[in-house]
Amino acid sequence: MRFRSTLLLTVCMIIAAGLAYGINVKDVVFTTKDAGKVVFSHKMHIGKKGIENNCKACHPALFDMKKKVTYTMADMEKGKSCGACHTGKDGVFPLKDCARCHAVKEITYQVKSTGPTPFSHKKHLAMYSDCNACHPKLFNAGKNRPFTMAEMEQGKSCGACHDGKTAFGVGECASCHTVKEVGLTSKDTGKIIFSHKMHAGKMKCGECHNKLYAPGRNKPVGMTAMEKGKSCGACHNGKRVFDVKQCSKCHPMKDVAYKVKGAGPVTFKHSVHLSMYSCSDCHSKIYKAGRGAKVVTMLEMEKGKSCGACHDGKKAFTVRENCVKCHDM
Repeated sequence: MRFRSTLLLTVCMIIAAGLAYGINVKDVVFTTKDAGKVVFSHKMHIGKKGIENNCKACHPALFDMKKKVTYTMADMEKGKSCGACHTGKDGVFPLKDCARCHAVKEITYQVKSTGPTPFSHKKHLAMYSDCNACHPKLFNAGKNRPFTMAEMEQGKSCGACHDGKTAFGVGECASCHTVKEVGLTSKDTGKIIFSHKMHAGKMKCGECHNKLYAPGRNKPVGMTAMEKGKSCGACHNGKRVFDVKQCSKCHPMKDVAYKVKGAGPVTFKHSVHLSMYSCSDCHSKIYKAGRGAKVVTMLEMEKGKSCGACHDGKKAFTVRENCVKCHDM
C-alpha cells in the first residue's frame, strides 16, 4: 500500500512536470502592411508586474487564441488588444511610442541629381517621440512617392517642418544632401578643386542650383565664357567676389623647371611674376596654359618671342645680358 502511494505520487509529479513543460510560449512575429514587423515577446511580458506568469491576464480576455483577429492602431487606441495595458499609466509606455514595438530603420533615398540622401529615424525620434507627428499626416508608413524640392518648399513632405521656423529650411540643402569637393581637370591648367564646403558657408545652394548648374556633373565652361558671366563668372566678376581673371585663386600655380642644354637649368617662378603681372598678360598671348612642346631658343627670345616679349631691356631686364638671373650657372 505504501509502495502504491509512493508510485502514484511519482506519476503525478511526472505528469505535472510534463504539463508544465508542455506549454510552449514563444515570441510572436506580426507582419504589418505598412509598418514592418512587430515582435511580441512572451518572455518579457510574463515577467511583468500584474501578469507574473499568469497567462489568463491576457488569454482569452484580450487575445483569443482560437480566433485570429487583427487589430488596427485605432482599435488599440480604444483599449483593444495591446491598448488595454499600453496606456502610458502604471509605468507602461503608451501606444504612441511606436518605435518601442515597430522596427524603424535609417532610410537612404537615391536622388538622381544629388546622390544618396539619408533620413535618420533615430535622429528625428530623439526630437519628436510621437510618430504621429509624421505618420500618417505627412507620410504613409512604408513606401512613399518621391517629392520634389518645389513641393517641399510649399510645405509638403519634409517641408512641413523644415520651413526655417520649426526646423532649418529646405533651402539649407547641405544639411541633408551629401555635398563633396569637386575635382575638375583642365587640359591646360591641371586640376581645379571646387569647394562646396567653402561656398555653402557663404551662399544658399539655390543661388547656384539650378540657375547656374544642374545638380551633378555639368558641361565644362571655358574662361572666355566665364568672363561673359557664365558659370563661375556669374559671381566672380570683380564686384561680388574676385574676378575670374585672378586665375591663381583657383588654378594651382607652380614653378616650372627647364633643362637647357649647355647653359644650365632655368626655373620660371610663377610667384615672382604674379606679383607684377596678371595671368592674362602671358596666357594665352605668349604662352598656352600648360607645358609647351616647342623649345624656344635664345635667338628667338632676342627677337621678342617667349620670355623676350617682356625681357627686352624696357619692361624688364634684357635676355641678352645678366644670364645668371635666370640660368643656374
